[in-house]
Amino acid sequence: MQIYLDYSAATPPREEAIAAMQAVMTQQWGNPSSLHHWGNRAATVMEQARLQVADLLNAPLNAIVFTSGGTEADNLAIMGVARRYLQPQHLIISSVEHSAISEPVRALEQWGWQVTRLPVNRQGLVNPLDLQAALRDNTVLVSVIYGQSEIGAIQPIEALGRISREHGALFHTDAVQVAGRLPLNVQQLPVDLLSLSSHKLYGPQGAGALYVRPGVELEPLLRGGGQEMKLRSGTQAVPSIAGFGVAAELAAREMPTETLRLMRLRDRLFDQLADVPELEPTGDLRSRLPHHVSFCILPADGERVSGKTLVRRMNLAGIAISAGSACHSGKLNPSPILQAMGYCDRTAKCGIRLSLGRQTTDADIDWTAMVLRQVLQRALSELMVSQT
Repeated sequence: MQIYLDYSAATPPREEAIAAMQAVMTQQWGNPSSLHHWGNRAATVMEQARLQVADLLNAPLNAIVFTSGGTEADNLAIMGVARRYLQPQHLIISSVEHSAISEPVRALEQWGWQVTRLPVNRQGLVNPLDLQAALRDNTVLVSVIYGQSEIGAIQPIEALGRISREHGALFHTDAVQVAGRLPLNVQQLPVDLLSLSSHKLYGPQGAGALYVRPGVELEPLLRGGGQEMKLRSGTQAVPSIAGFGVAAELAAREMPTETLRLMRLRDRLFDQLADVPELEPTGDLRSRLPHHVSFCILPADGERVSGKTLVRRMNLAGIAISAGSACHSGKLNPSPILQAMGYCDRTAKCGIRLSLGRQTTDADIDWTAMVLRQVLQRALSELMVSQT
């Protein structure tokens, strides 16, 4: 029995998205910047996808900038704002940002920018009052992740964005894990910039988008032919963007029922593992992504099993989970997200994540809970024997 529970890392492309990509590659493969018939056909595909992604956010058509994925969208938001200033300014992020935010911010810090990293509580949530206190006269940008990929916590984005806007600072959120799973309406949310990724909502890898509120000015990362409203030069990946658009449209259509189904499965898995003393849930259990389950593995009789060990053993049992974010799961370092939440370095190496998706069933949840119990107990027993 093979069970995939790593949908926060990547989702399988939908058949409809694959069909759209195949149609582009065989029939609409022109350069969308060309003025002839072949170019016009590709440009039509591009604008249809832009409309589909814009509709997912209730955004204007000209507010969607296609990128190669969520990382580029995040970098364009951060660096696109920063490069507009001749002198370093002040920016604010949370202490639980994805590396696609924390790393470009670290680079800006080395170039003289002042950076405030907002603390989080034990559930991984930012207190809006901390943002209020951190704002300065020269704060030009605030970036707080919407749904944290490692612990599932959903930040109070509406309150944070409102505080930033009242101060006059731009507000960006990485909504990669939220898009397609929870409603996003940029006409109501006080956000200026918002990042998306295709392969998190059943589109192909290699496509993403940045919502840029009309009137917000950015400096491009890439210069050249001036595609994407001069914010992202380079010939667009039309097949991937077409698949992204189809996936976004289907996600918006199915969200009301699929979100409730995922929440029910998520809570079922938490309930079935609630009596395992070595598993401590991480992240807020109420303000949480609908598809997301995560734990820290606590020591039993002084012995610890790392998250990576459990991932490998679950994989041998035919179940795919992850040790925190997939972008960091190959490293031995403690999770900076768990450290920011107050976990010690040793425990911060013991996080696991199980993320659910369209193919997940009740039977998958029940089997996974049983196998996880067995795998964890066996690993602990073997560890204790090896220490004697």
